[in-house]
Amino acid sequence: MDSTGYEKYARGQEEEFESICKRCGECCGSLDDPCRNLVKLPDGTYFCRDYANRLGRQKTVSGSSFRCVSIREHISLATLRQNCAYRQLH
Repeated sequence: MDSTGYEKYARGQEEEFESICKRCGECCGSLDDPCRNLVKLPDGTYFCRDYANRLGRQKTVSGSSFRCVSIREHISLATLRQNCAYRQLH
């Protein structure tokens, strides 16, 4: 597969992963000490106000530091919360 084909494949995979998410916010700490960028919407779902720059060092509401990782890394580390839609894929 050439680089253009791979990039197209990777974008498709990213879109597929995004479509699975229920926006519960649990992987971002919605149940305990959430990331400062986590915003709760009126319908009970969440979004990251700085999603494009989310990966790497971040702070929680209480000021604790943590490293935000991609959902693929969560899956490979088996750190998914109980209600995560990705957990039901395995």
